Amino acid sequence: MIATCNLLVDFGLVILIWIVQLIFYPSFLYYSKDYLVIWHKKYTKLIAVIVGPLMTIQLIFSIYFSFINTEIYQLAKLIAIITVWLITMLIFVPLHQRITTNNFTDSTLLSLSNKNWSRTILWTGIFVTEFIFGQN
Repeated sequence: MIATCNLLVDFGLVILIWIVQLIFYPSFLYYSKDYLVIWHKKYTKLIAVIVGPLMTIQLIFSIYFSFINTEIYQLAKLIAIITVWLITMLIFVPLHQRITTNNFTDSTLLSLSNKNWSRTILWTGIFVTEFIFGQN
């Protein structure tokens, strides 16, 4: 049961990051700067309500499974999840803060989308790894 919940959380995050990568972030370039600032403040609060709990649950599951199942894929998955957290805090929080405070250019928005490929690839790999190895 817990393994299924773990896989569902991973799946939820991979779907969400692909939607963000292919739809949300590219759409930021189509807003006027003033309207984007208004929308972005709402967007970050709303997306945090979804992403925050999912990321936290994913981390907790990964730590739990790393202790009860010492296979190498569990450690690799935990490292990937920690990497996503670090990238989010060190790169994406500051980029989003620049948008929220109206201190951005189109290159900031392009950077947001381009750099987000790192999280998209990591979360996709996390899900694929869990799907292949976690259902033993």
